[in-house]
Amino acid sequence: MRLIPFISALLVVAVLYLLLIERDALMTFARGEGLDRAIAVAKGTEAPTPPADAASSDAASDDASTAPPPSTPDAEPAPDPVRVVALHSTAQMVDSAILLRGQTEAARSVDLRSETNSIVESEPLAKGTMVQKGDLLCKLESGTRETALSEAQAGLSEAETGPPTDEARVAEAEARLEEAQINYNAAEKLSAGGFASNTTLASARASVRSAEATLAAARAGLSSTRARIQSARATVATAEKEIERLAIHAPFDGLLESDTAELGSFLQPGGLCATVIGLDPIRLVGYMPETDVERARLGAPARARLSASGDEVTGQVTFLSRSADPTTRTFRVEVSVPNPDFAIRDGQTAAIAIEAPGVLAHLLPQSALTLNDAGTLGVRLVTDDIASFAPVTLLRDTSEGVLLTGLPDRADVITIGQDYIVAGVPVIASFTDPGALHAEPGQ
Repeated sequence: MRLIPFISALLVVAVLYLLLIERDALMTFARGEGLDRAIAVAKGTEAPTPPADAASSDAASDDASTAPPPSTPDAEPAPDPVRVVALHSTAQMVDSAILLRGQTEAARSVDLRSETNSIVESEPLAKGTMVQKGDLLCKLESGTRETALSEAQAGLSEAETGPPTDEARVAEAEARLEEAQINYNAAEKLSAGGFASNTTLASARASVRSAEATLAAARAGLSSTRARIQSARATVATAEKEIERLAIHAPFDGLLESDTAELGSFLQPGGLCATVIGLDPIRLVGYMPETDVERARLGAPARARLSASGDEVTGQVTFLSRSADPTTRTFRVEVSVPNPDFAIRDGQTAAIAIEAPGVLAHLLPQSALTLNDAGTLGVRLVTDDIASFAPVTLLRDTSEGVLLTGLPDRADVITIGQDYIVAGVPVIASFTDPGALHAEPGQ
């Protein structure tokens, strides 16, 4: 019973030996080549197979006699030219607009607040109402302010009656002083000639001093009266201004952003009456990187596309900041756009394009762009039937292609096959018509 497993093991070993060690001979035998050769040798029609060493030496000698002479590195054959499609491109002058993302902003926005204490007695206006400059927004109760104004006006009238009397007193005092001065001069001359006593001279001197004091008092009374007049006028002006503060008017044409104060509400100084925004003109606000700020200028034409509606508007640059934002290192730019119908709202997102001096650029299909081994964006050119790589700068993407800078004024750009070649490879270029680049497939 143990003989069968032993025989089976021997058979397995034999099969593995034939499969692993004598595999070539086994495959030859399986194809019938070995049996045919043995039969031919037995009949005498074919010579027996020479030993392996002899056969290999004969084969080596035959190969040596027929093989071509070894080649040297200098004799390496040149690669075959690659066929590509290219076009003759000429640079054209295009406007290099500065593109920004921004938003609309009201040119004016003001919170109208009360300057006095009182109760609102006017009907409120709803937000969204169009207002004109000078329209009444909030009317406050006058209270006792009219009475205070009347009292101030009466005090002013009373004060204004004083100056004629005081002026007359000043004139009378000046005349008495002049008379006393004449009497004093006469007494002084008579006393010097011995015709008047010293008592007479002293009496005349006293009269002069009394007249001077009377004149000073009259002038002081006149100044006091004038001061009272000024005070009365100031009181009247204060009362009138207090009455003016009872009416709050729109400072400019605009739109009510909030309801006006409710009827019967009490407003203190600083209390909000309404918020008015001015939307004509409206501002487009964006932030420009420092790499483009030197190309922008005040008054430059600008256009914008509103993201929500897709409408396009035009305006001009009215403000360019001289100070960069400390966080983003960008500069604020404002574009003023007419908005007579208030169709543009405050806070809408807009894509802004500001015109800048034109540059020379090539209009090429986007498919012509490729990357070199370093990851640089560029195009492949044909120069003397040799491919080369030129880095480019993408200026703008249009519906007809991409505008690129960084190329010579005239260049032969490869448009098909540029991804299968590298710089230095010989090419055979077939040139196409530039006008057919952007035609639909099949046209």
